[in-house]
Amino acid sequence: MEGVGAAGWPEPVVRVQSLSESGAATIPDRYVKPEAERPATPLEAAAAAAAAAETEGGGIPVVDLLSPCDPATARAVSEACRDWGFFQAVNHGVPAGLLRRARAVWRGFFRQPMEVKQRYANSPATYEGYGSRLGVEKGAVLDWGDYYFLHVRPPHLFDPDKWPHLPPELRETTEEYSREVAALCGRLMTAMSVGLGAAPSRLQEAFGGADGAGVCVRVNYYPRCPQPELTLGLSSHSDPGGMTVLLADDRVRGLQVRRRGAWVTVDPVPDAFIVNVGDQIQVLTNATYRSVEHRVMVNAAEERLSVALFYNPRSDLPLAPMPELVSPERPPLYKPMTFDEYRLYIRRNGPRGKSQVESLKAAAT
Repeated sequence: MEGVGAAGWPEPVVRVQSLSESGAATIPDRYVKPEAERPATPLEAAAAAAAAAETEGGGIPVVDLLSPCDPATARAVSEACRDWGFFQAVNHGVPAGLLRRARAVWRGFFRQPMEVKQRYANSPATYEGYGSRLGVEKGAVLDWGDYYFLHVRPPHLFDPDKWPHLPPELRETTEEYSREVAALCGRLMTAMSVGLGAAPSRLQEAFGGADGAGVCVRVNYYPRCPQPELTLGLSSHSDPGGMTVLLADDRVRGLQVRRRGAWVTVDPVPDAFIVNVGDQIQVLTNATYRSVEHRVMVNAAEERLSVALFYNPRSDLPLAPMPELVSPERPPLYKPMTFDEYRLYIRRNGPRGKSQVESLKAAAT
């Protein structure tokens, strides 16, 4: 299938949705993953089931945020960040109706004609807009998914021309959703700080303060795939930013979290958020809190859509382990680096496990 103009990409961009809707029975070779990276074999699935059985409910922890100032809430958040690097947040304070509206408007966008979506085609300079690949390596194996990426904060990165006009309610809904979820991130940062034994504002201050934190939204669209056993919607990676709050698809599973060498499929709790630690919080906490690899499977029968909000440190602020978490027994594991410098890696290379944060550790030793 012919691709659209390259716009800074190393090759013409092919929209995965167009491939899916073409009716082809096989996927192009560009999307076929090496055998070691493909979805689980029966043996791997059995190992994943054993890993999931370690926790009550058979998966990542579920944390009730009904009383966010309760020390028990901080302990639960902290334990999840130390052990799994992931948890599902319930009673989080974001209205369930807003979650449904956010999903609906973005499903509406991806159902627009291709010429409407293509007006917002992105480039690797900022990734903002309608995209279909991460990384700029020519000939790279690609993921089976399209996406839309937006900057919300800081204000100088907000570009209204990148926000779609269709469906008509998309802009207002996405702005409201971003405000509510960013406020939730502030509450979670407080709980994470208290769980470290630090002052409630400590992590937020390390991010540059509430006004300094960056907020981005990435809406992931994974079309139906005729050969889901050969590819992934999003390759294994840890998130490069501070914290991710994910609104998962309410109908189809797909997110998998790496746990002791096995891939555990997440069963989303209705109206919950899936929260995970990013590399920047791992660095700040000197690996007390852990970013964890995760990936996304695709489906032959159903499309999937998820909405990820990334809560990041101020991008020009050098980040290193917080002094109170460093000691002679636990020296700093990472050298200082700004988030601007750090995220260039994934923008150039695409998702590649935890190779970036591990390279920082090697440089510090």
